[in-house]
Amino acid sequence: MSLPALLAIKSITKSFPGVMANDHVDLEIFSGEVHGLLGENGAGKSTLMKILYGFYRADSGEIRLNEQPVQIRSPHDARRFRIGMVFQDFILIPALSVA
Repeated sequence: MSLPALLAIKSITKSFPGVMANDHVDLEIFSGEVHGLLGENGAGKSTLMKILYGFYRADSGEIRLNEQPVQIRSPHDARRFRIGMVFQDFILIPALSVA
């Protein structure tokens, strides 16, 4: 018997004018797992995470927590579901020299 996914992203699609950012993306995360989301610039990684965090809304697809569908319409909703996001910001780390 396998345990259900803690978080499941099912068939998430998001487009912007002239750009398909996410095209039917699926992702399941189970207890104890650590994931890295890799891809080229413009591959849709940040868009997918911003959908999960409520900055963007998917055009289609669903998000499930513990097998229950949830609507994440804002970062407040995401935090209520215990979903957080650490933003990429180079100001957080002072500039370093080669030395």
